[in-house]
Amino acid sequence: MILEKKIDIFMSVTEIIKPYPKRMRAIHIVLFFVFFIVSCGPNTSGQYKYEPPKSSNDGLNTGHLNEVGMDSVIMGKAIKKAQQGKFRQIHSILIYKDNTLVLEEYFPGHKYQWDARKHEGEWVNWDRNMLHSIMSDTKSITSVCIGIAIDQGFIKSVHQSIFDYLPEHQHLRTGDKSKITIEHLLTMTSGLEWSEWQSPYSNLENPIIAIWYSKKDPLSFILEGQLVHEPGTSYSYYGGNMIILGEIIRNATKMAIDEFSAKYLFDPLGIEVFDWSVQFNNGVFEAAGGLRLKPRDMLKIGITFLHNGVWKGNRIISEQWVEKITTPFHGNTAIKVPGEDSDKIAYSYSWWIDQFSYSGKTAEGFYAGGWGGQKIIVIPKLNTVVVFTGGNYTSKLRQFKLLEKYILPSMS
Repeated sequence: MILEKKIDIFMSVTEIIKPYPKRMRAIHIVLFFVFFIVSCGPNTSGQYKYEPPKSSNDGLNTGHLNEVGMDSVIMGKAIKKAQQGKFRQIHSILIYKDNTLVLEEYFPGHKYQWDARKHEGEWVNWDRNMLHSIMSDTKSITSVCIGIAIDQGFIKSVHQSIFDYLPEHQHLRTGDKSKITIEHLLTMTSGLEWSEWQSPYSNLENPIIAIWYSKKDPLSFILEGQLVHEPGTSYSYYGGNMIILGEIIRNATKMAIDEFSAKYLFDPLGIEVFDWSVQFNNGVFEAAGGLRLKPRDMLKIGITFLHNGVWKGNRIISEQWVEKITTPFHGNTAIKVPGEDSDKIAYSYSWWIDQFSYSGKTAEGFYAGGWGGQKIIVIPKLNTVVVFTGGNYTSKLRQFKLLEKYILPSMS
């Protein structure tokens, strides 16, 4: 990622010196390349020095890797490789084990910008106080909100028709579309045609992008789509499902998802700063990928699920919902996620389920996963939560390699 940054600088320099005489331009370019070659040499500034995460008044206990039996030498190698860009553009790595945050590292990288080259916006030095776009981890948070709405009695059941909570779209309650339930949206089995994984996220042919350019309201754009499978029978990754779920929360609770999540999820977890600002012109929230959180607050979500829905002795969500999240929905197995460095995995109530291999061992886990490398990974067997943020929007992710080759072996 350092190389990419230097290339961006070079392109900027060439634009600045365009008005200069030809000979002067040549001198500037030669001087730049001398700097480029020298600065791209081996990093001799010293080895990575581990420091335990700083304690903060946020409800997270902090400690040293050695206190939880993790090998600081192995982790030192991993962080050094991350600093060198061996795992592509990683913005943060947080590790929580045995009720303790033992590693918290941040790296420089690009902010997300949809209309920029490779979606790479401003170059920043990420830190714990900065909100990060969590992309499709948002889907997992929206799922949590649905579960809480059921726990609180606002929604009766996941088996209800979605149209029970969409009063302005009753005219679309026709044929087999009337059979689409809340559960079908949560599990990506609505049966509606949606080819999100067939086109890049920079292409207007991708429906999750095209929806922003449609003259229709977002829910009509989604629900007027062709029903190509019987609801509940076929998996298809579909961001539109989550946008509908956001509106179901609004109509069932009389609170938009930003207000509802603040009251019933974020406030109880001590999450004070978050951003649901991505909205369509009519006020509908982009509940599929529009949330921004701090990495430590992403960690709190994972810890709550590690503890079966409880945070600091307070139940946030029911054990039944945690069980739904950690159990593959029937038929939602052997799914290959584009750009991921993992084998085929399973999908549940908007969370992924996987088995991690390390040092001749295996451990079951589940995670929220977002485009570019946003992860909340929960591994109950190891009493561990790992959080990643990143900016790999057009390149293959290598986070699971880091997890299985370094992080998990350091716990052996």
